[in-house]
Amino acid sequence: MTDTEIEISADLVRTLLREQHPDLAGLDIREVAGGWGNQMWRLGDELAVRVQRMDPTPELQLKERRWLPVLAPRLPLPVPTPVRCGEPSERFPKHWTVMTWVPGEPLDHGSISRGVHAADTLAGFLRALHVEAPAEAPIATDRGAHPRNCTDGFAHFLHAVVPDGIAADVRTVWEDAAAAPAWEGPPVWVHGDLHPANVVVSDGTLSGVVDFGDMFAGDPAWDLAAAWVLLPEGTAARFFDAYGHADEAAIRRARGLAAMKSLFLMLMGQNGDRGLPGGKPHWGPVGRAALARVLRGV
Repeated sequence: MTDTEIEISADLVRTLLREQHPDLAGLDIREVAGGWGNQMWRLGDELAVRVQRMDPTPELQLKERRWLPVLAPRLPLPVPTPVRCGEPSERFPKHWTVMTWVPGEPLDHGSISRGVHAADTLAGFLRALHVEAPAEAPIATDRGAHPRNCTDGFAHFLHAVVPDGIAADVRTVWEDAAAAPAWEGPPVWVHGDLHPANVVVSDGTLSGVVDFGDMFAGDPAWDLAAAWVLLPEGTAARFFDAYGHADEAAIRRARGLAAMKSLFLMLMGQNGDRGLPGGKPHWGPVGRAALARVLRGV
């Protein structure tokens, strides 16, 4: 049996805890639905175990271990913070991390009913996150580029999921983003993967942000796309007013990136409908709703 075939179960997680963090091994362990690169297990009421699964390298977990303790204290929403490190062993040859649990329901299984509050909350979170990153901060390898350098990926998604009736409109949004001036400020901290499965909601509004494995230093437009991908219709303008630091070029880049992210969600939904590995059927409607907001610009 290879390491990729090892079944990650509650018994395995408890065994790993007994070997490396025995004081935590007696807590209740419950599987958390979702997760692809990493599998999440709830540990007691306040902790979670994040186990490397499909990610080919531990880079994303190691990044979170290094930088989340630096970022978390100044962020206005709860984020998972590493508290213990699990190292590869004979029993399980991959990394795992014990982190604080962020309470709430993932947005891809929930909804936002307090749109203005959510827009203000997201704006405040991103204002706090988007500060100049240190020179040693990670640089993105597969995201973070100007939209013009992501056109091949956009075209792939567009061809895979968009019907001819709206393809031209989606392409127009993308071409406008690709023509927008580039980010000229210093590289800032960027979450990099804000989509409905990576934020949690409670009481009808945003209440936490999770999965910082793709964080990088670069163009904040990659996060500003969340104005359309996460927020309800009619709140994007409120978000940008509250955020206060996005010029016209940043908004144009963000809208194009939101279109691409919406297409990705739709493709994952389509893959789920077809029973393909990693597909998520419930992401299809989420992506279509986000794309509709992008096309209306609201």
